[in-house]
Amino acid sequence: MSVLQGVFSVLPTPFHNDDTLDLDSLRRVIDLFIAHGVNGLTALGVTSEVARLTDRERQIVLETVISHVNGRVPVVVGATADGTNTCLNYSLDAKQAGAAAVMISPPRMAKLNSDTVVRHFAAVAKTVNIEIVVQDYPPISGFHMEPALLARIAREIPQARTIKLEDPPTPFKTSRILEAAQGIDVRIFGGLGGVFLLEELMAGASGAMTGFAYPEILVDIVKAYRAGDFDTAADYFYCSVPLMRFEFQEGIGMAIRKEVLRRRGALTTAITRSPGAKLDATTLAALDRVMKWTGKKSESASE
Repeated sequence: MSVLQGVFSVLPTPFHNDDTLDLDSLRRVIDLFIAHGVNGLTALGVTSEVARLTDRERQIVLETVISHVNGRVPVVVGATADGTNTCLNYSLDAKQAGAAAVMISPPRMAKLNSDTVVRHFAAVAKTVNIEIVVQDYPPISGFHMEPALLARIAREIPQARTIKLEDPPTPFKTSRILEAAQGIDVRIFGGLGGVFLLEELMAGASGAMTGFAYPEILVDIVKAYRAGDFDTAADYFYCSVPLMRFEFQEGIGMAIRKEVLRRRGALTTAITRSPGAKLDATTLAALDRVMKWTGKKSESASE
């Protein structure tokens, strides 16, 4: 049985004030997430600011994460690249380091089509022989994968039967993928900050793979839902949506997420790399309010 299920937290990449990697903060985030019961971790994802890292920094982050996790939970590693050979190299690095799986989006190219996408994933599966999380996130890939294509990938490439779905409406698309893949064990993770997690679970999702700064909330939602306690899962979810929504704002979401993790004592600074956003006083004041409100509501829901 695949270890890819439940809640996988996407790790941020912390930086010092001088813009260098802050590996001590990275280790603290890992410990925080594992202590709060996540089923696994994802490194070098989109919200890890992977596009702003050099290849050497990618390798340092990869080695630091795998070493510090030390087998406590499985680790998924982002390996998306525009070229198949580069993607293969990233995937080989991840496998050699000890990753449980790689996460890959379709490559950006002018004449991308379904057959090209299938060949790209098949090349990784054949050459690297590692489990693949197919990331369906059109803003990154520039390519919209229909449910039939995702089902085809799962059917033709058994190693690629896990999907990180970030193409809204995700609950609706989850149902369509599972219908198209009937008879195949397909696992679907919701992303997008967790803002549709309850509805994704209702549609048949296996869990969540996102960097939301309070993964314990996601863990509680998934556990309650899996136990059949739908009302408790709904209470946890509806109380937390305001913070999820606020954290997932386009353009400044990563800065907000890092600020929350700084307040939780995991990050030394909330710096995002240029051209990342810096939060203004109004946004920080709004964050104060939503965190306070969410905390009060969460306490009421758990009583």
